[in-house]
Amino acid sequence: MLTRIITGVIGIAIAALIIQTGGLAFEFAAFALAMLAWREYDRAFSQQGEHLTSWLGLLGIINLLLSARHEGLGMTAFITFFVLAICLQTVFFHGKVTFRGAALSAVGMLYIGLPFAHLILLRNFGQDMPQLVTSLGSFEPGCALVWVMFIGTWASDSFAYFVGSALGRHKLCPSISPNKTIEGAVGAVVGTTLTIAALGAFFGWPLPLMAVLGALIAVFATVGDLVESVAKRETGIKDSGNIIPGHGGVWDRFDSVLFTAPLVYYFTMAYYLLTH
Repeated sequence: MLTRIITGVIGIAIAALIIQTGGLAFEFAAFALAMLAWREYDRAFSQQGEHLTSWLGLLGIINLLLSARHEGLGMTAFITFFVLAICLQTVFFHGKVTFRGAALSAVGMLYIGLPFAHLILLRNFGQDMPQLVTSLGSFEPGCALVWVMFIGTWASDSFAYFVGSALGRHKLCPSISPNKTIEGAVGAVVGTTLTIAALGAFFGWPLPLMAVLGALIAVFATVGDLVESVAKRETGIKDSGNIIPGHGGVWDRFDSVLFTAPLVYYFTMAYYLLTH
């Protein structure tokens, strides 16, 4: 537990520095995390005898993130090219790459690459907009949105754990994640809604809108966690890796973010388009 706490504190400090800095530092961190998550995903299924198109999947993820650096320019073309190229491996390497392996490769590339690409899109959002002036200084809109996404995801995780531990009686999805409870999920929704509403007040954003976003973040974070749990059950692994002492792998730590990052980005874009 001490190792988990120390690692968590150091991780939050590093994350805060990178989020506040933005630019190349943030993009480099997103690239590194996406590549590590892909490696863990690839290894998990490879251990079950599946032959994934490792390098093509990695190249696809890199190109998706490069596209995000340029506001998503060419992203649809990259998706099309790499999905078809992965499928062609079943022909070029027939007998080694099965269609199931190609499908797992294509899904993994999109499942990991697109959310991390949206993380970059989210951080770069509103660069031409005025900064948000708060009691703790000024924040770029994209920086504030990344904080909303991460704090909301962490809050959901924490409220689900503590409320579930104290009050949990009814299992949420026992065949997927035996420790999750309905009471914990409700606690996550209520707690995250209040947390994001308070964060909205801090940044000067509409409270009802932020409360809705908070509830959605809790739901999407829970779903993201469950999706990885399904994958881990199918591959027979407990943790995706051990690169983060006491916390497992990158995929373990970012399973919820894979769902909440696109959510916050498109929620923001929808609100922006409706009000401008």
